[in-house]
Amino acid sequence: MSNNLSDQIARIRADYRLASLDETDTGDDPLDFFRRWFREAQTAGISEVNAMTLATANIWGLPSARTVLLKGLDDEGFVFFTNYESDKGTQIAEENTVALLFFWKELERQVRIEGVAHKVSSEESDAYFSSRPRGSQISAIASRQSRIVESRAKLEAAVAALEQRYANQEIPRPENWGGYRVIPEKIEFWQGRSNRLHDRIVFFREPETISEQEEVTKFSAWEKYRLAP
Repeated sequence: MSNNLSDQIARIRADYRLASLDETDTGDDPLDFFRRWFREAQTAGISEVNAMTLATANIWGLPSARTVLLKGLDDEGFVFFTNYESDKGTQIAEENTVALLFFWKELERQVRIEGVAHKVSSEESDAYFSSRPRGSQISAIASRQSRIVESRAKLEAAVAALEQRYANQEIPRPENWGGYRVIPEKIEFWQGRSNRLHDRIVFFREPETISEQEEVTKFSAWEKYRLAP
């Protein structure tokens, strides 16, 4: 049975023919071009268009990956929110070099991002937390993300207690919950092409100076090149 399934998997094929990608298409600013692709993915009606894989590693180099949601994009980078004491938060505290991956199957496209994650300001985290549905706010407090729980019933009881505690009042953002901004150093745009001759256009920039106290990084200008598929 397992061998039969393995054979079926090996025979899965897809020939990508929807579009092409040339260096002239991307312009000189990869964040601007990402916005263009993101809007095209929205127009195409892709479900969970902002879903992205976040890859982190612990101090021993053991990698982890999971799907999170992009919740902000500006000229600095890509923003998502989570529990700072979760596995991902703990790993980012230990080693803040991370990778992101967007895969928009319907458009035969993916975007790979490598960069450094920094916590956003408390004000930015407060603003996003206050915009969330109350149920999501309660869950952020009730759930000790990535920790072992005794049962689903215990978790639901914690939620019910918090709902009663904060009935008819504003729910404060917990200190262990907030956002990260991934400041990109490398962005790769991948467009599927026929016969596996895919288009891969990469933008790369070097960090020039880093202030650990203020978490400020200056970069060289973006360089652009094509990779073999």
